[in-house]
Amino acid sequence: MSPTPVVSVRDLRVYYGTPRGTVRAVDHVSLDIGEGEVLGLVGESGCGKSTLGRGILGLLPEGAVSDGEVLYGGRNLVGMGAKELRRLRGPDLGLIFQEPMTRLNPVMRIEDHFRETLQQHEPGLSARELRTRSLETLGRMGIPPTRFRQYPHEFSGGMRQRIMIALALVLRPKLLVADEPTTSLDVIVEAQILGILSDLRQTFGTALLLITHNLGIVAEACDRVAVMYAGQIAEEGDARDVFADPAHPYTRELLRSTISLETEELHSIPGSPPNLIDPPRACRFHPRCPSAMVVCAERNPIEQRIAHGRRVLCWLHGPEELIPDGGTEPLEREEIAVADEA
Repeated sequence: MSPTPVVSVRDLRVYYGTPRGTVRAVDHVSLDIGEGEVLGLVGESGCGKSTLGRGILGLLPEGAVSDGEVLYGGRNLVGMGAKELRRLRGPDLGLIFQEPMTRLNPVMRIEDHFRETLQQHEPGLSARELRTRSLETLGRMGIPPTRFRQYPHEFSGGMRQRIMIALALVLRPKLLVADEPTTSLDVIVEAQILGILSDLRQTFGTALLLITHNLGIVAEACDRVAVMYAGQIAEEGDARDVFADPAHPYTRELLRSTISLETEELHSIPGSPPNLIDPPRACRFHPRCPSAMVVCAERNPIEQRIAHGRRVLCWLHGPEELIPDGGTEPLEREEIAVADEA
């Protein structure tokens, strides 16, 4: 990994306005992704992972408000004009969408999708170069050239997902946000996709933000992992270190919920992620946390640096001087319920 980050996110916030109130989908998030590095972003549904990915690329719906910094090439993408952002998306910033059928135009052939993408960003390509490059990218996805002129509805869900990935890769972006890129794919094709993404970063130095629920993929394909909960990064560090010795209770609970060959009984985290219009006060995980202390329901946790440069947002790691007397006492389950309703 290059010591200079391809993208640096600093104190990023993304809020949505709704009739019921403001949804704080991404709340003061900071992270770096280096050249040729794969950062896995994990967490339950509704924790803000997809919003963070789109917030980095400036692809937010109308009504969303973002603040903070997303530094790319010395420029802040937050607040950048729409025209400038469009020029960057594709050759610099790429996105693999989560739902391929809703992203492919049903009245356009696959050939037309690739022609439109390449002509928009590389108008100097000849028709032969355009076709060759498109077919090479599709071939790496396991899609034969005989299907180049077919329509999206003629493909299975898994093949449509591979086409979406190919459309993102054909421009060889420097930063690629992959939002659940292996959804609906069988394990063999999933392994092929991960291999292709690995080749891409090794060959072109592409930085990759991999958003997924699959912790097995993160363990296999990612250099670092960021664990997101209720719009915040609960823990971030080297993937091997985090998996071997998770520092945040939420990370531990996620790993305990993963099924493996050694699994003897199923485990789940009680409750569900909070409503981000009105999240729990203080630590947002404390209503579900098996290690919750009194201080967790009273004060916001302060991010700490621990062994091997890992970051963790949890009072279990201090700072001790800011924990009041009695703050380390266990928080009873009845007290947790009352604290969550307050």
